[in-house]
Amino acid sequence: RSFMSTAEHQRLSDSEERLADWKNWGPYVSDRAWGTVREDYSKEGSAWEYFDFWQANKRAYRWNEDGIAGFCNRLQNLCLGVSLWNEKDPILKERFFGVSGNQGNHGEDVKEYYFYLDSTPTHSYAKMLYKYPISQYPYEELISENQRRDKNSPEYELYDALQEDFDTGKYFDVFIEYAKGQEEDILCRITAVNRSNEDAPLHILPHIWYRNTWSWEEGRSKPIFEEDNGSVKGNHKHLKDVYWYVNTSKVDDGNGNLLFTENETNFEELFGSSNNSPYVKDGINNYVVNGNQKSVNPEKKGTKVASHFKFNVPSKKSVIVETRFVKNNSLKDPFNDFNSIMEQRVKEADEFYNTIHSPGMNEDEKNIQRQALGGLMWNKQFYHFGITLWKEGDPAFPKPPPERKHGRNSDWDHLYTLDVISMPDKWEYPWFATWDLAFHTLAIAMIDPEWAKRQLILMTREWYMHPNGQLPAYEWAFDDVNPPVHAWACWRVYQITKDPNSEKGDLEFLEKVFQKLLLNFTWWVNRKDSEGNNVFQGGFLGLDNIGVFDRSSKLKDGVRLDQADGTAWMANFALTMLTIALEIAKYHKSYEDVATKFFEHFVIIANSINEPCSAGGLWCDKDGFYYDSLHYDDGHRSPVRLQSLVGLIPLFAVTTIDPKIMDILPHFKRRTEW
Repeated sequence: RSFMSTAEHQRLSDSEERLADWKNWGPYVSDRAWGTVREDYSKEGSAWEYFDFWQANKRAYRWNEDGIAGFCNRLQNLCLGVSLWNEKDPILKERFFGVSGNQGNHGEDVKEYYFYLDSTPTHSYAKMLYKYPISQYPYEELISENQRRDKNSPEYELYDALQEDFDTGKYFDVFIEYAKGQEEDILCRITAVNRSNEDAPLHILPHIWYRNTWSWEEGRSKPIFEEDNGSVKGNHKHLKDVYWYVNTSKVDDGNGNLLFTENETNFEELFGSSNNSPYVKDGINNYVVNGNQKSVNPEKKGTKVASHFKFNVPSKKSVIVETRFVKNNSLKDPFNDFNSIMEQRVKEADEFYNTIHSPGMNEDEKNIQRQALGGLMWNKQFYHFGITLWKEGDPAFPKPPPERKHGRNSDWDHLYTLDVISMPDKWEYPWFATWDLAFHTLAIAMIDPEWAKRQLILMTREWYMHPNGQLPAYEWAFDDVNPPVHAWACWRVYQITKDPNSEKGDLEFLEKVFQKLLLNFTWWVNRKDSEGNNVFQGGFLGLDNIGVFDRSSKLKDGVRLDQADGTAWMANFALTMLTIALEIAKYHKSYEDVATKFFEHFVIIANSINEPCSAGGLWCDKDGFYYDSLHYDDGHRSPVRLQSLVGLIPLFAVTTIDPKIMDILPHFKRRTEW
């Protein structure tokens, strides 16, 4: 299983060495950008209502785009995606639908069936599946029924609304595949299979569009797409010339017609004010669904383009649409080598994953692992958010309400993100969550060590980490507190990515993150240990509904909650920092003292948590369990005798020290013996 044995490994190596940029383009378009904090400019911080699903096809996004099977470059200057229409829905299917946090009886929830099937780390090949109903999509029924149900009831899903349709195959399986001919040569194949027993109409509209960067400030340059001999030629300030080709050679004349509009807000329909252009974001929707011939630009120019294919798909048969995007160089015959490139990239993806699968895995296990890793690759997302810009508003628009300057995330002015980041889920959680990301990197390290390390480093950079040392949680509340697992993830990624034939791993990575983790550890000690007795608070800490009351909310005056999990996580944090310091100290003896510091800190925390509750600790000798404890200003303490995962987390705080380390580091050995 040679690391450099496949074409995909070579692409990864070339990317890491900056000999090529195979990761510049990928599935970095979010599955949902509406209902996010980034797009919320309301006084109250009501993100779900301020920009909802029904506005999304008419209103330009300020920070990042969304779509189905979206592909873009890492700065999201330009996006590729797919839209569909079954001639029954009231709108094009341009994005996945779901109920908002306030509509769902269990919070937000996507109400679609789509599956990320495959992807290499460089996205040289990627594949997904979307199951699109032939019947009318039940938008209103899903909203009303989920709102009617209480929290004790199950969620009302798309299958519940269309059970007979799914049971009888009354839907399309829409497979979307991408392959890269070169770094900036992107092939897309859309295969729609009619699973029903009857012929059914289907409109397939592959899209290309620019992220709107020009509407927010006067004088910003605006890119353009124009028709060019049946294809699309574009020009962008940063991308320069781009070309988009659609294969119409296999369809009837007139199929694949190019439709041009602008990726700009339909102010007239949404807000009753005049539009900047007669061609707006929902222009293509209005042309296809409503038959409005005037909603697309007859001059074949714009910032959003679709190629319109209309099929009557025979029962149990399929139709195929092919597109190709290239940058800088036009192609004379863009589809001559299309199939051979697709086949080659699939073959190379197979070869790559065969080096990842462990010997002895059966085919089912290999498929599960490959699809899981592919899903992680599809859940990369371009994430753009600048807190200062967001709070102050854009020059071309009215000033946001002044209350926002003291509301959500108001003390994170330094934060400015313009990166591709691993998301928990690009629909339900289309924003980075630092502690989720920490867990992602262990799996990512199996197939793309360099990107796993870059993600961990990114969260500690000065435009993410708060000046006080806190790591950002997530956009709903960057100052929320999650378990401090970042150091553990860094250590595990270091171990996973170490050459098995070498004792020394990527020490430069370990040293780089260690310096920033020192700041984060200090923040925890100073902010979450209110009395300096090494028993910690923390709040939510990633455990939903774990307590008898909301641990994220402030208790009444004079009462605080000392937490078994918060204290245990800090003990684990100290042990991990000890482990990292010892590893670095093998090569740089100056780290020996700091290793001793973390050893001592762990011993002190362990001693504190193991004291009985009455003495300020969290251990109950009678029950043999750790409990959270209510701590009153008068010194009285009362354990919360709820046996849950909270009381088991102290068992996580364990490590082993190789006896050889003691021989290499005699000062550390003497200190531990003392």
